[in-house]
Amino acid sequence: MNRLEAMELAQKSEHCLRPAEAFSLIGNEIRVTILEALWHADEPPVGFTTLYEHAGADNTAQFNYHLGQLTGHFVRKTDDGYELRTAGESVVQAAVEGSFNAHPDLDPIDTGDDCTQCEATLVATYSDEKLAIGCPTCGRTHGQYSFPPGGLIGRTEAETLSAFNQRVRHLHSLARDGVCPECSGQMRTEIVRGENCCLDADLRTEYTCLQCRHILCSTIGLALLDQPPVVSFYRDHGLDLQTMSYWQLNWCVSDDCTTVESADPWRIEVSITENGDTLTASLDEGLSIVTTYVSEGDASNQNFKKA
Repeated sequence: MNRLEAMELAQKSEHCLRPAEAFSLIGNEIRVTILEALWHADEPPVGFTTLYEHAGADNTAQFNYHLGQLTGHFVRKTDDGYELRTAGESVVQAAVEGSFNAHPDLDPIDTGDDCTQCEATLVATYSDEKLAIGCPTCGRTHGQYSFPPGGLIGRTEAETLSAFNQRVRHLHSLARDGVCPECSGQMRTEIVRGENCCLDADLRTEYTCLQCRHILCSTIGLALLDQPPVVSFYRDHGLDLQTMSYWQLNWCVSDDCTTVESADPWRIEVSITENGDTLTASLDEGLSIVTTYVSEGDASNQNFKKA
């Protein structure tokens, strides 16, 4: 089911407000002001009088009408006043993120980090609310992921890159756990080969939301960024993996360190090397770690662990 089919299903449902009706309900300045006042409230719910003072309506009758249009769908009425429903929060949050009203155009950002393939300096570019890391010299791409315009406000270039790194980790962690980062619907995990993608990898993972059809692509290695055996391996080598940018790690931006042991069912090995030692993690079709082992130095000493 694609996005259009999902919208058509919503239009037919007795329990869903049709998209056209939903947008018409918030197509008024006073109603948007009401939503913003509730979103900024220090201690919701907000009383009628306080909300009226912030709305800018000409009279209480006008205010009552607009508040009534929002109540039930975007606003919840309680014994103590009014508060935002999830839909109302989403509307205001989208405005805060800049998704509705901001379309920034940024100059390329020099990351100061080396490409894992040719060692030229990587560059970050921003377009269509997505930030991409890539190498202008060899053309290696390191993914392109959503980064709302609001994330650019008040941050230096270095802080923007750091925030983007953490956001990518968060997006992929949710997707791997089966939670859509857009709508919280169920995500399907599928390992695919070939086809065009924003990643410089022939083998990758595609997460698809069964509800909103949001798609997130990932190298196999990105699924390991927060896994205990990998975090411990780096800690043992005096490195904090949590503070490292994913684009600095070759096993996270390519499939150079990935070996397919079996395609039916999928069994994939990812090898991670630091200071001559190599951690090899074997993954199943759901990208869960099955086994790990460490080859120290010349690989004569191996420490095998079953997940």
